[in-house]
Amino acid sequence: MLEAKGVKPTANRLVILRALQESGRPLTMAELEDRIDSIDKSGIFRTLALFQQHHMLHAIDDGCNGVRYELCHATGAMDDDRHVHFHCESCHRTFCLENIPVPQVILPDGYNAESVNYMVKGICPECMKHGK
Repeated sequence: MLEAKGVKPTANRLVILRALQESGRPLTMAELEDRIDSIDKSGIFRTLALFQQHHMLHAIDDGCNGVRYELCHATGAMDDDRHVHFHCESCHRTFCLENIPVPQVILPDGYNAESVNYMVKGICPECMKHGK
């Protein structure tokens, strides 16, 4: 994935890429730091910025004053990897709902959308099951 996006595969980049791939959901900077003890915060931050520049990563505003990061699986120049996210207000995890596309919004003339963030908030199935 790194080479396909024109990014040199260094050891740190591979570790961060693997952490994002294995997470199965968008992660905050703090969650990445907890998962990766071999790279300092500034190294993780620089790598995330590089991944964003190369369109490998989505930065998602979780609606709770936080940013979460997930790998972008777009196949072309356009971002065809847009999908809905769900933020659990009990466990504070954010999930990708891959099979639910972001509804198309038709903007008035003169407006140009740069990004779309579709976040649904509520309680996830696991928290519901445990009565949280």
